Amino acid sequence: MQEAPPTPSPTSPAAPAEPLSHGLKQRHLTMLGLGGVIGAGLFVGSGAGIAVAGPAIVVSYLIAGALAMLVMRMLGEMSAAMPASGSFSVHAERALGRWAGFSVGWLYWFLLVVVLAVEATAAAQIAHGWVPGVEPWAWVLLFMVVFTVANLTAVKNFGEFEFWFASLKVGAIVVFLVLGGLAVFGLLPDTDPVGMTNLTGQGGFLPNGWSGVVSGVLTVVFAFGGLEVVTIAAAETDDPARAVGRAVRSAVVRILFFYVGSMLVIVTVLPWTAQQAGLSPYVKVLDAIGVPSAGQIMNIVVFVALLSALNANLYGSSRMIFSLAERGEAPRGLLKVSGGGAGGSAGQAGGVPRRAVLASVAFGFVSVLLNLLWPDTVFLYMLNSVGAVLLFVWALIAASQLRLRARLEQEAPDALALRMWWFPYLTWVTLAGLLGVLLLMLTDDAARPQVLWSAGATALVLLVAVAREWRERKGPQVHERKPSALTGR
Repeated sequence: MQEAPPTPSPTSPAAPAEPLSHGLKQRHLTMLGLGGVIGAGLFVGSGAGIAVAGPAIVVSYLIAGALAMLVMRMLGEMSAAMPASGSFSVHAERALGRWAGFSVGWLYWFLLVVVLAVEATAAAQIAHGWVPGVEPWAWVLLFMVVFTVANLTAVKNFGEFEFWFASLKVGAIVVFLVLGGLAVFGLLPDTDPVGMTNLTGQGGFLPNGWSGVVSGVLTVVFAFGGLEVVTIAAAETDDPARAVGRAVRSAVVRILFFYVGSMLVIVTVLPWTAQQAGLSPYVKVLDAIGVPSAGQIMNIVVFVALLSALNANLYGSSRMIFSLAERGEAPRGLLKVSGGGAGGSAGQAGGVPRRAVLASVAFGFVSVLLNLLWPDTVFLYMLNSVGAVLLFVWALIAASQLRLRARLEQEAPDALALRMWWFPYLTWVTLAGLLGVLLLMLTDDAARPQVLWSAGATALVLLVAVAREWRERKGPQVHERKPSALTGR
């Protein structure tokens, strides 16, 4: 039996640079980090969290946000030391083996292209409400075509789209925080100081006890998904190590501020019993303080948030499958990039993995079609199969960081420009927290199918990964894998 090639050292000589453009600027990456997780889950989905946790939803967001912040710190540490377009998939391969890189890469790609369908369909429903004469499917087609074209051209187009989308979302939250803060202190016309009444009334700060806080965590933790794209995009900047470090540092604290600050304003201005799942708590607050057309304003913000997430997911999925192809874990035909290469000008359309973009958008179209035709059957099963995948991805990020940090400290301590706090203790705390969330989901009737279906999807991908390694170890006559451009294996 042929022995598997050894796991490469993180400090081994670098392979030739990835043939991708370096058209993203620091401002693009910073705003991507800030706006990447500010989406419909915050503007609309937070109402469900408030309904189960009451004012203590602030604590739920602190817990979930802290978990996400720790994961991003670990991911930022590895990406600053070893930037790559495959990000955590590459890190998992280097730390744990090919099976891990293959599994986490394909699971994350599947997650993005399925969620893409939800975002496209939801944005189409909002647009259909504005222009009833245009059917939702036509809006979906328009969105998919526009963002496919944007991602097929220069990467700076993706960066510009995300920069302005994120700017609008961040601006909307800042305005909301200012207006809400003024309303709390009675500084707006026709308003009286609210005080602590809504935080301590209607059952107190913990109306449903700590079990309500836990339920709130299960409701809101997935709203922090999307930050990972920052480390994927960093590989297409002029100085990836510096860019990802700055983006991670600036993003995590500010995002916690936006999320927790928003929730604090919402549950202070209005009684938590006024909120309900499916309705935006932001609209209710803006209506209460007398902002005209609050519903339409938030519709616009949510619409932009959905398109922003669609654009980011299409970008992230294309780069992830490109990285998998680069390491021999996906068809090598996906490695074809547009003319110009990495050495081209940032303003040119060179260095774009167009086949990878088309492969991702093709599956995205399939997902959208399934969502439109069978939203309560086929697509629901697909959605459940990725429901808990984000937690599995985060767990592999933490496991990879445990292995790679020790090796980097021995072999290349200078590469650790960004370090995880209190290593390894907080890494183990993060892993325990992720396991705790998964176990709690199993006890929740609504969340249990997501864990079970996601576990099934993960087991299937792991089975394929193990089978591939077994086949390749069986003998060189079966399949000869080309050494990876990233790891040299």
